[in-house]
Amino acid sequence: MIISQPFYKTLQSIKKANLFILMIACAILGILFVVCGVSIITWFSVHLINIETAWLDTTVTWIIGCLTGIGGWFMLPACIVLISGVFQETIIHRVEMAFYPNAVRKEGPRLWPDVIHDIKFTILSISLNLLILPFYLISIGFVMSILLNTYLLGREFFESAAGYHMGKPSAKQLGKKNWMVVYSGGLIITLITLVPLLNLFVPILATIWMVHSFHGIKDKPNPA
Repeated sequence: MIISQPFYKTLQSIKKANLFILMIACAILGILFVVCGVSIITWFSVHLINIETAWLDTTVTWIIGCLTGIGGWFMLPACIVLISGVFQETIIHRVEMAFYPNAVRKEGPRLWPDVIHDIKFTILSISLNLLILPFYLISIGFVMSILLNTYLLGREFFESAAGYHMGKPSAKQLGKKNWMVVYSGGLIITLITLVPLLNLFVPILATIWMVHSFHGIKDKPNPA
């Protein structure tokens, strides 16, 4: 129930909340993000590493570019909050209009309302993901990455969805009380980031998932 209900509602939301164009825009932004990152690092490597032998210099440049591209792809989970910030309030508004019309906030959606927070989170997330890179050499890096991003992404996307209505401090407390919902959602989000092509849509899918998770908790009757 923790996973099945948000899963089906997330799939329904893509059509019902008219999110196709936003998903395409999100995918393009994600591709540009990775391409720009790879291009910048490759450019620096070309200018900082100067090998006199032409073929060796070209080979090293290509190797750095490929490794950076692979690294950028796997670092995408650390960057999706920054990407999602552009679309987040619009997604929440559309999903709630389609599924929870009585809960729609009077104030309209804003474009990237919390950019400073998103940048700080992205820097923290990238830093933590970089710290665990050496553990890939002893075969536990992948597991550590899953656990780390499950925690980071589950908490961040839930607090964004819930905080849209109740503010981040109250959303944080609600998340602690319902940690199973938050981190099961975070695990699903993290696993999707590992699927090529599908991971380009994670910022949209993660936001939708946590909107439904939040309303599922909010509308759940309190035990007697």
